[in-house]
Amino acid sequence: MTTRTGREIPLTVGIDVGGTNIRASVVDGNGEVLDTVQAPTPHSAPALEDGLDRAVRELCARHEIGAVGLAVAGFVDESRTTVRFAPHLPWEDTEVAGRLTRRLGLPVILEHDANAAMWAEYRFGAAAGAHNGVLVAIGTGIGAALLLEGRLYRGSYGVAPELGHLQVVPHGRVCPCGKRGCWERYCSGTALVDTAIEMLATDPMPSTILAREVVGDPGSLTGRRVAGAAQDGDPVALHVMADFARWLGLGLAFVSDIFDPDLIVIAGGVGSSAPLFLDDAREHYAAAITGGRHRPLARIRTTQLGEAAGMIGAAELARAALDADGERRASADRGTNTSARGRARTAAGRE
Repeated sequence: MTTRTGREIPLTVGIDVGGTNIRASVVDGNGEVLDTVQAPTPHSAPALEDGLDRAVRELCARHEIGAVGLAVAGFVDESRTTVRFAPHLPWEDTEVAGRLTRRLGLPVILEHDANAAMWAEYRFGAAAGAHNGVLVAIGTGIGAALLLEGRLYRGSYGVAPELGHLQVVPHGRVCPCGKRGCWERYCSGTALVDTAIEMLATDPMPSTILAREVVGDPGSLTGRRVAGAAQDGDPVALHVMADFARWLGLGLAFVSDIFDPDLIVIAGGVGSSAPLFLDDAREHYAAAITGGRHRPLARIRTTQLGEAAGMIGAAELARAALDADGERRASADRGTNTSARGRARTAAGRE
């Protein structure tokens, strides 16, 4: 594929570096996934980097690759070269991009996984045409990304925005981050389980499905199983989803009061159960937002690209970095040539 100026648009690799699996995909300039490899995520930094090396080299054996982007669930520094901290990965203050660049002989950039997903949705999916957007990825916790005037907002040090850790309930549920009452403790896959257990402890009798699961094996309950029970009509599960919808709507209103987006994208594993909660969440959002009757409300959509969004976005950001580097080199070459021509004309004038 080429641009209008005839310049070739390279294929790039986007990698979702998850706590369980590494998924690497070759992505073209239209956001199409052409090839994918997957492997378990190793638990030491050297083994993880070996695994990433193997995945990229396997894809390079089948495709001509120009650059690599890594989508990481963790703090990535402002230069997008260093992982400051990732709760489920063995990197801490590790200059990952440079190490992999030297190993692979290809440019490598890092990106927060929610930012990568937001960029993919903006370029090819649900956020196309948005000016100011928010992506809320709801899984075990909440990941989030901000698009401001068509650009990703990463903050001064690369770690914005941690919306999942906004405190919504003072002295509320304990969060692994060290605080209490964070939004993600009431609006996530983990929250679905916690809310279900609390409701069952209060009155297990109305439940026809969840109560049996909790009695049989309390540790087996997951957010996915709560959502499945709600789909099957379990009364407690339906109350859990209603509570989840309320917290989602309230949280999105809080975020909209600060950022005033025109679009909100709901992504993540819990997002696949959106029919169970999204309409109610929209109503709670409209009721809770400041001055809701006197302002346009953000459109709230679900992801179009699903689990591939992080890989597609990381690959597209790697391509953009590669293109920018190419433009800088071309500009430098033009400047060198212009200077050379100017020196030649000066010399010719002296002759």
